[in-house]
Amino acid sequence: MSRPDTAPADAEPFLLDAEADVRPSPRGLAARRELLAHPVVLLIGIVLASLNMRAALASVSPLVGEISEAFGLSSTATSLVTSVPVLFLGVGALVAPWLARRFGTEVVLFCALLLLGVGILVRVVPAVGALYGGGVLVGTAIALLNVLMPGLIKRDFPDRAASMTSVYTGAMIAGATVVAAASVPLEKAFGDSWEASLAFWSLLAAVAAVAWLPQVLIARGRTGHEVRTSPAARPARSVWRSPLAWQVTLFMGLQSLWSYVLIAWMPTIFTDHGMSRATAGVIFAFNNLVQVAGAFGVPLLAGRMRSQRPLVALVTALVAAGYAGLMVAPVSGAWLWSAVLGVGQGGAVGLALTLIVLRSGDAMTAARLSGMAQTVGYLLAAAGPLAAGAVHQATGGWTVPICLVLGVCAAALAVGLLAARDRTV
Repeated sequence: MSRPDTAPADAEPFLLDAEADVRPSPRGLAARRELLAHPVVLLIGIVLASLNMRAALASVSPLVGEISEAFGLSSTATSLVTSVPVLFLGVGALVAPWLARRFGTEVVLFCALLLLGVGILVRVVPAVGALYGGGVLVGTAIALLNVLMPGLIKRDFPDRAASMTSVYTGAMIAGATVVAAASVPLEKAFGDSWEASLAFWSLLAAVAAVAWLPQVLIARGRTGHEVRTSPAARPARSVWRSPLAWQVTLFMGLQSLWSYVLIAWMPTIFTDHGMSRATAGVIFAFNNLVQVAGAFGVPLLAGRMRSQRPLVALVTALVAAGYAGLMVAPVSGAWLWSAVLGVGQGGAVGLALTLIVLRSGDAMTAARLSGMAQTVGYLLAAAGPLAAGAVHQATGGWTVPICLVLGVCAAALAVGLLAARDRTV
């Protein structure tokens, strides 16, 4: 695939199948036909699993002040509460494809939902080690969902991949929006217990796991794949040696960094300037909701352009403008900055995922570039909340951390303009 307008139909930016090199046994094919004979069951499972893919991360931000006070944490230590799960998004992405090939996607997704529920509960055990250990489990579980859910959609809905991707991404953002808005009201409803508010969302993971169980039972014939396919031609060189691959990867990582800084600290920025926690949570939820517009619109535009440089400039400008607004007028312009940031954030992540496909010359390269971009990108992004918290603690305000993020925007613009050139790895 050398041009956006000539991309094959299955080259969806979100859909890189972890089982792409596996051909199921005859028993596995029969199991797949049985599974697809019940599309409603599969659809319910996909929606419920997708609702969990950001919820456990979004539930912490509105409550981070109470968590910090309960354990007597510094700003730097508090930032680890959100940085640790993001770090393990990168680590988990490394093992997800191997697990899917070994045990089958349905089984691994089911186990990931169970692991997510356990991780959420571990986080509320009254010990600092449990707080961070639960974050490890949460991040690993979400990484498995992130990597394997799109591939399952590609595999089982090849003719409706775009529409099913809309369902999947919409549910993911909806989950984050609802959880962000409800965290503080739940805390109050449970007698000012942030532990109960966080633990409540383990029920969402449990419900999704129950809904996924029938698919595991139906698809049990696909475990133990008998035949593997080999690509006709391997890439001439590793993606890790390609400058273009690194440009795509760095854009993915830098845009993830600025997003996870907001996920970790946006409500705190507002409350530190006098806003109530409930209002800050609602505005944070609004930011998540608005991301839908950018996430859907920007990839559609990108696929119609030979060079995506104008879109790189647009999304980075929106994010930079929103961050600058948080620095200049964080309370009076909160709704405006939340909307501007939301469109920029959603557009940036959609563009980053699209660039993975548009810059790949074939499906195998796309899969390898996706693994590189997600692994390195999330590891880089994990440094964002930690660094922002440490600088905030050292300076006593948010001006310097925001200025540093504006520097990240400038770096993302530079590498993004290079990644957006009409070339392939």
